[in-house]
Amino acid sequence: MNDKETKRISRLTAILLQLQTKRLITATQLADKFAVSVRTIYRDIRALEEAGVPVLTDEGKGYTLMEGYSVPPVMFTEAQASALILAEQLVLKNKDSSFIKDYTEAIEKIKAVLRYGQKDMADLLSERTRYDQNTNRERSSNNLSNLQFALTNFCVTKIEYANEQNKISTRLIEPFALLSTDNWLLVAFCRLRKEFRFFRLDRIKNLTLLAEKFEPHKMTLQEYFERYH
Repeated sequence: MNDKETKRISRLTAILLQLQTKRLITATQLADKFAVSVRTIYRDIRALEEAGVPVLTDEGKGYTLMEGYSVPPVMFTEAQASALILAEQLVLKNKDSSFIKDYTEAIEKIKAVLRYGQKDMADLLSERTRYDQNTNRERSSNNLSNLQFALTNFCVTKIEYANEQNKISTRLIEPFALLSTDNWLLVAFCRLRKEFRFFRLDRIKNLTLLAEKFEPHKMTLQEYFERYH
């Protein structure tokens, strides 16, 4: 087997991994990732199809795998998948590039075994989480897992929240993003104030996820910062 054939087999394997990891991916995105032409990607997709891989084409959107094709060797709960995505944000702060590369590749393999719905939630949570190193390592909240679930499942959430004067108020909120500096912060639409607000997780005294769902806010975290800050 010559070097060209070896590289192609390696690329086909990597493309299959990308198809398992992503809900949808375009030929252009694959071509950019592997530094080849779009025509080469078309040939690679055809080769995967001929090998029996059920690649589906969503016209104008990209490629996806037929659901159920890959039987996951391990199943993650949504909370476990969310914890892994959060861990990814911590690792990206590491100054060792090789460590980041290895972990990122591992996360891609983990995402490949998630069910479709979990992939969508994992992508949303990854996009809506920002982390800066917490130097004091103090555990200041026990609500993070529930808020991750509320964010990805669009659950209206009731909180009892203490302000700087330790006055408690009850709020109905729509979780939007999670940020961390020395304290975890929740960005959420507050129905009481009728605007987006920051909430420190260590000031949330009680938290209840309600059955009511809210309409997802159609903007990215970056668009939120550009619009409101």
